[in-house]
This record gives sequence, C-alpha cells and structure tokens, in this order.
Amino acid sequence: MSPFLGEFLGTMFLIILGDGVVANVLLNKSKGQNAGWIVITTGWAFAVMVGVFVSAAFGSAAAHINPAVTIAFAIADKTGGGFDGWSSVPVFIIAQLLGAFVGGVIVWLAYLPHWAETKDQGAKLGVFCTAPAIRNVATNNITEIIGTIVLVLGVAAIFSAEGVAGSAGISVGLGPFLVGALVWGIGLSLGGPTGYAINPARDLGPRIAHFLLPIAGKGGSDWNYAWIPVVAPIVGGIIAAVVIIALGI
Repeated sequence: MSPFLGEFLGTMFLIILGDGVVANVLLNKSKGQNAGWIVITTGWAFAVMVGVFVSAAFGSAAAHINPAVTIAFAIADKTGGGFDGWSSVPVFIIAQLLGAFVGGVIVWLAYLPHWAETKDQGAKLGVFCTAPAIRNVATNNITEIIGTIVLVLGVAAIFSAEGVAGSAGISVGLGPFLVGALVWGIGLSLGGPTGYAINPARDLGPRIAHFLLPIAGKGGSDWNYAWIPVVAPIVGGIIAAVVIIALGI
C-alpha cells in the first residue's frame, strides 16, 4: 500500500471503466453500440467514483487520479491522504500516467475482436482519448480550462471543512459518489465541444497506448491535438488553485 500504488490503480480503474464505456458505445457489434452520450457520461461518472474508491483503498487517500488536481492542490497547499505537496507531485503524476496507459491496454484486450469489425478510425481513437467536435485551438483550450476549473473547485468545495450548509463536512464514504456526480454534470453540460478530458493522464496515457498497440486499422493518434487536453487542464487547475487560495475554500 502506497500513494504511488493507489494513484496507479485508481487511474487504471478510471480508464478501464471510462474508456470501456466509450468502446461499448462506439465499436461495431458491441451490445452497447449507439447507446449515446448519456451512457458515456454516466459510465465516466461511475468510473471516477470507482477510481477514487480504489485509489484510497490501495494507499492514496487523497485519490487525485488526475495531474491537474495534483498540481492545483500542490499550489493551494491542500495536503493529506498521502499527498505531501510538491514533493509528492512527480510520484502522483507518474503513477497516474502509467495507470492510464495500462487501463487503455486492458480496454483494448477486453474488446479485442471488435477493433477489426470497426472501420471508423476516429471511433477507435475516440475510445482512448478525446477529440474536438469543432477543431479550433483557442476555443478547445477555453473549453478544457473551464471544465477543469469547475472540476477542481467542485472537488475542493465537496471536501471543504465547511461541508454542506455549514456542517462539519461530509462522511468519508460519500465523497467519491459526489465527485462522480460532479464529473457526470461536467460531461452532460460541458462535454460536447471537446469530450471533456479535464485530466492530462486520462487523455495522454491511453493515447500512447493507442499509438503503441497493434490495433487493427487504427489510423493515427492525432498528436497535433494531443497537447491541448494536457496543457489546458493544467492551466485550469492553476486558475482554480488561485481561486481556492483567494477565497479560502
């Protein structure tokens, strides 16, 4: 049990269930094919919930499973749960990236016969990582920054010492459910323009898996876009951290 193991396994489960629901909806001859956006956002909400539970159970009670959250909480000096601030940042981020990569590999294995049945290269890539509905560098960055600000401020508010209605805070077991609901809301409300990466590891780790794996007829990994879901969430996290410090959340 260690923060590294917790972040690794938590992020791995995040991707197994998150990319898994996308595969279920997008890949040909899957029983969930064409189930739609509501199913995808719901699956990702559950993926976040389970990822947080797993991360905490295996040594990282902080359960960031997201480099943007890790950097934001380091800036805002929100330590605890195995997270010691800037000294923990490299360990957390490496674990998150590795977990996301392994999660992508596992999704590939789970849907192994469906890749050859799917001719749409964009759909195959979409299982692993995000892509914009309308490709525009400025607006794509803005969308991801906004989504990440909402995520980080939402998480900070959920776990605020003030809690709901000025109470003493929420019970430990309720937190992951509320974070999952937060991500569900972000997906439903803000996910349309870019697919709401809001997590550099969630996008980059599986994208690397897509690049390296022998996926039948996979096409390119869209590296021209890949920097946006990495840089923009970090920028959003930094902005959110400044707000947290300024308002004392």
